[in-house]
Amino acid sequence: MTAELAIFASVINRAWNSHDIEKVLSFYAPDFVGSDVGMARPLKGHADLRAMLENYWAAFPDLKFTITHTVVEGFRAALVWQAEGTHRGLIMNIPPTGRRVRVRGVSLIEVENGLVVRSQYIWDLAGMLRNMGLLPEL
Repeated sequence: MTAELAIFASVINRAWNSHDIEKVLSFYAPDFVGSDVGMARPLKGHADLRAMLENYWAAFPDLKFTITHTVVEGFRAALVWQAEGTHRGLIMNIPPTGRRVRVRGVSLIEVENGLVVRSQYIWDLAGMLRNMGLLPEL
């Protein structure tokens, strides 16, 4: 399952980068449960995942993810990634800055029957705010 899950993760990443919501949702179970450090509450099901994606893609219309490392154990994978995009829309009540943003993060996914059933998206929120000019450089 190790090689198959690593390939599956790569295919999901391509779907996220396509900005095709239906394609992304096709990789997630209807009763999917997840969390994202940028969201106030847990994600439950396709409707919440759709809202999250629409929110991020509206704020960063050119958002692209690059997976730099993948670690697989059984039916779970940790994906280390970098995301880049231009801040062109409202995100977390922050108006567009027009600035280029680069963020690093990790996605932890669990797969059952060929679909993502659980996930955690852990990423550098402070780094995003720094890139937007809203926090000082360290």
